[in-house]
Amino acid sequence: MQTPTPFIAPEVFDQADAALARVQAIYTQSVTHLRQAMQRFVAGDDMRERVRAFYPYVRIETATDWMPPQDAEELLSYGFVASAGQYATTLTRPDLFAPYLREQFALLIANHGVRLEVGTSKEPMPVHFSFAENEHMEGEMGAARRAHMREVFDLPDLTAMDDSIANGTWRAAPGQAEPLSLFTGARTDYSLHRLRHYSGTSPSHFQNYVLFTNYQFYIDEFIALGRAEMAKPDSPYVAFVEPGNVVTRRTGLGAEPDDALGMAPPRLPQMPAYHLVREGHGGISMVNIGVGPANAKNITDHIAVLRPHAWLMVGHCAGLRTTQQLGDYVLAHAYVREDHVLDEELPLWVPIPALAEIQLALERAVSEITQCEGSDLKRLMRTGTVASTDNRNWELLPDNKPQRRFSQSRAVALDMESATIAANGFRFRVPYGTLLCVSDKPLHGEIKLPGMANHFYRERVSQHLQIGIRALELLRAAGPSQLHSRKLRSFAEVAFQ
Repeated sequence: MQTPTPFIAPEVFDQADAALARVQAIYTQSVTHLRQAMQRFVAGDDMRERVRAFYPYVRIETATDWMPPQDAEELLSYGFVASAGQYATTLTRPDLFAPYLREQFALLIANHGVRLEVGTSKEPMPVHFSFAENEHMEGEMGAARRAHMREVFDLPDLTAMDDSIANGTWRAAPGQAEPLSLFTGARTDYSLHRLRHYSGTSPSHFQNYVLFTNYQFYIDEFIALGRAEMAKPDSPYVAFVEPGNVVTRRTGLGAEPDDALGMAPPRLPQMPAYHLVREGHGGISMVNIGVGPANAKNITDHIAVLRPHAWLMVGHCAGLRTTQQLGDYVLAHAYVREDHVLDEELPLWVPIPALAEIQLALERAVSEITQCEGSDLKRLMRTGTVASTDNRNWELLPDNKPQRRFSQSRAVALDMESATIAANGFRFRVPYGTLLCVSDKPLHGEIKLPGMANHFYRERVSQHLQIGIRALELLRAAGPSQLHSRKLRSFAEVAFQ
């Protein structure tokens, strides 16, 4: 037996706002159905019937291939399908993604002259993904009751949440529509829940411009900067958010209702995130990913569903050239991928290109913040290949094979995260870049001593962070259309950004 499932019949729309409103109605009805059933289940009701709800979907059908208009002022890399056919995707959290979805819908209608069909899909919504962000019903049940959940509700099915669309390996079954988006509703929900867990903040606080670092020193500087911005009545940033969803509003702005729910955690999460918030999610988020490629892949796997406009890596690296000095910068224009965490999803034969827009913004930011130009800038910042390895003690291997490979690749610096972040940016069509700071030179016997390390951190971390922030400000000022390069899109690409 099955509890009656909410159903709203499919309907077609020629206006983005109307299509979005229908998506919101279907989603709200589905999560309400599941939440009410779950409340009865937690209360102890003897529920033997199956309770189900489904994600909303959007679908288009076009009879012609798309060609860019000759008089177009700018050519977006998204917002259209290349070939005639049927395309669809399931959707989630229209409250969180409303501006994003509105833009995607409007572009499809304008570029193809078609109407959007919106309806209730056949993709079940796992009950865990229906909870509001501050609900923790499952924790109130005993082990036997939790085990009984799978007999009543749909639980997350990882076999239906893979990344084959993003990886370019997905193939439609006969009669099945091609995908409109890189991520289905369930795959997106999965990452939103993981993001809360790993970062300690709500996905709604994440901004469209993201900095990653591998050292807490950068986070300390970012916290100081964020709090200082909140003391400025004329700051372009309206709030600063710390783990536990602790919100500090800019001077002169009143608190919002959800601010009272924030509470500093007893201990920091695995990869704490901090957010300098601007209107329209135009601010900057910063995440301390710690050390290692596994963390770098993990967090970017999840942030990617938010469809940010750019992410940058700013952190420390080992300098591999005798001419480098501690504190010099390295602007990556290529990557040696010895991190191994993406070998299955993105084969090593796939090149990870440098993106001109990102490179120019980083170079300009270094020049502006350091006041160096010309030959002085070249002495301070070297452009070259960065190698990323999953072996923290690669220099202790007795056969010297890693050293020979790094030499053959012409690498100028080595770390454990940058290639992973760049490769996942390429994989998920998120513009990426890397600016590292040389903190030691293990091949040349230059290892930081305690006093030297303290001086280095005082002198360079603050400047390096300012450069990263300035680069993102330059990218924001240029606009998203300049960032989402067609270099990151395949010839058989999904329509959504």
